[in-house]
Amino acid sequence: MIEQQLEEKKYEEKVLIIKRVSKKIPGGNYVTFSALVVVGDRKGKVGVGLGRGLEVPPAIQKAISYAKKHLINVPLYKSTLPHEIKLKYKAAYILLKPAPEGTGLKVGSVARVILDLVGITNASGKIIGSRNQITNTYAVMEALKKLKPRKLEVRSEKLDGKKQ
Repeated sequence: MIEQQLEEKKYEEKVLIIKRVSKKIPGGNYVTFSALVVVGDRKGKVGVGLGRGLEVPPAIQKAISYAKKHLINVPLYKSTLPHEIKLKYKAAYILLKPAPEGTGLKVGSVARVILDLVGITNASGKIIGSRNQITNTYAVMEALKKLKPRKLEVRSEKLDGKKQ
């Protein structure tokens, strides 16, 4: 029980979308809810889950449990992305770029929430071609999967002709 509470505190959860889905059946309408949730630890791990249920809380719980099972590691460079990335996923074109310290997150829609939960504080980007937030969420996740780690540059400066 205590271990589960510690695991709950380890990850932060944010609900991106809650949709009410209505389907016509012979007896009337069949109403369900779907929830899109992002889970992250702000240290390079993030996951996305989509859950469906007859009520909102069970849909959110299903989405959270799915997201926790499917976490990905994202390489970070200082507090930004290691390099620029362009990606086409279904109808969405994603462009994410690293930004200098102090810039903040200059991306829109769901990308800001995802990058925030990864732990990226400085980045700029654009999502073109799709306004569907679910598609955009999965597009950003695919872009983050394709990132490669970057090493910190170590510069050895010469003082009086000697290396340190």
